[in-house]
Amino acid sequence: MQTGSIFKRILLIQDDAPNAEAIADALNNSCDVSFQVDWVRNCSVGLDRLAGTAAILLDLFLPDSRGIETFKRLFRAAPHIPILILVDLQDEQTAKLAVQLGAQDYLLKGHLDSYLLPKALDTMIERASISEALFQQNERALVTLNSIGDAVMSTDDACRITYLNVVAEGLTGWSKEQAMGHPLEEVFQIVDGTTREKAPNPMSMAILENKTTALTPNCVLIRRDGAVAPIEDSTAPIHDRSGRVTGAVMVFHDVSVARAMTLKMSYLAQHDSLTDLPNRVLMN
Repeated sequence: MQTGSIFKRILLIQDDAPNAEAIADALNNSCDVSFQVDWVRNCSVGLDRLAGTAAILLDLFLPDSRGIETFKRLFRAAPHIPILILVDLQDEQTAKLAVQLGAQDYLLKGHLDSYLLPKALDTMIERASISEALFQQNERALVTLNSIGDAVMSTDDACRITYLNVVAEGLTGWSKEQAMGHPLEEVFQIVDGTTREKAPNPMSMAILENKTTALTPNCVLIRRDGAVAPIEDSTAPIHDRSGRVTGAVMVFHDVSVARAMTLKMSYLAQHDSLTDLPNRVLMN
């Protein structure tokens, strides 16, 4: 155990006293990581000791709970705490099922030692910490995208929808769940505002040409319910770490109010305010 370092609290839930004492000794005497072991003998007590726990070492067969139900009880109560299953060889299939349901990993009781166990626990805690950080980062990004006033939509390199924010859902008439995986042309139907001819797809151009593109002027978006809205956009390709284009992202917004105001201002500038007749500006 490292002197002066921060302890990682481990909740050990196991009824086998000799085995539990051996595990506690292995963790308490670890040279690389500082652990503090809290040992309980049944599931119900373990459920009361979850606060402040960095990881759980869990025997699935306890006096008050047996088999996969033991894991499910702990996982329901603390889905964000990593759980390492301890099993005998004959119960390995049950441990594998627990991993499929959300456990981090499992170890066979007969293969534990003072080196393997601390390393496995430390790696598991670190992996869970990274996963939680990525989850939080993703959640913040989603909240940000849903808070801005513009619509945001992305596709993969085959121009199939991978994301819509709340504003994009409102403008297209498609929910994110409904649109996922659909071709862009089904969700984002755009036509020329005057001729009603199909307008070029800016996301396809961004992917094909690997550069930022924009809608042609006077584009109109046709919602899923048939309503129309004039829009403006900016589209850029999405790249992976090697620079390969993997899709595109578009930011667009409804310009109905802006265009109506522009037309109104133009009309007022060219007509007399009292008689509503064309003025010298329009004649010129």
